[in-house]
Amino acid sequence: MAHGDITHIDIPVSDLAKGSAFYGTLFGWQIAEIPGYEGYPMWQAPNKVSGGGLAPREPGFEQPRSYVEVDSIEAILATAKDLGAEVLRGKEPISETSWWAVIRDPDGNVIGLYEGVTDTGGE
Repeated sequence: MAHGDITHIDIPVSDLAKGSAFYGTLFGWQIAEIPGYEGYPMWQAPNKVSGGGLAPREPGFEQPRSYVEVDSIEAILATAKDLGAEVLRGKEPISETSWWAVIRDPDGNVIGLYEGVTDTGGE
């Protein structure tokens, strides 16, 4: 994916098994936990492009969150702050080759940032 592309969408759920059953049945999504990412069942839409994960609901994460691919999280965090955004989560590792962060824009929208490559063992 390229800088600016939506990479995935996380959906907060109170119960991972029930959330997986609900979204799998409702939309026909393939949902599975991938080795190395236990407790974070990932979903893929029938188009094999759209996807994301079901993540435990927690304070501050009560609504779905889109993640945008960026070339440099550090650069985007600096620019976002200059433009009036708040950094909710600084750059954190997902794997040895991928990272994420979360900002709140000046209108209160929460957006995730993604940098790198995550090997999920899929195609």
